[in-house]
Amino acid sequence: MSDLILTPNFDAADDFYADLLETHEGLDKPASDALNARLVLVLANHIGDQQVLRQALQAAALKGT
Repeated sequence: MSDLILTPNFDAADDFYADLLETHEGLDKPASDALNARLVLVLANHIGDQQVLRQALQAAALKGT
């Protein structure tokens, strides 16, 4: 069993963010939301650990309050 990593864990985070924004460029809200949903599912598949995914959902929910 793994734990979710919540500390910075990859290089060039700003570059990733720029790539993410570029990927969304020109999309309307529904298309942007759909892209985000697909990205979440792709990354969840890559993680593949239900416990870690539950931790991620909980962490994301807390950030929104």
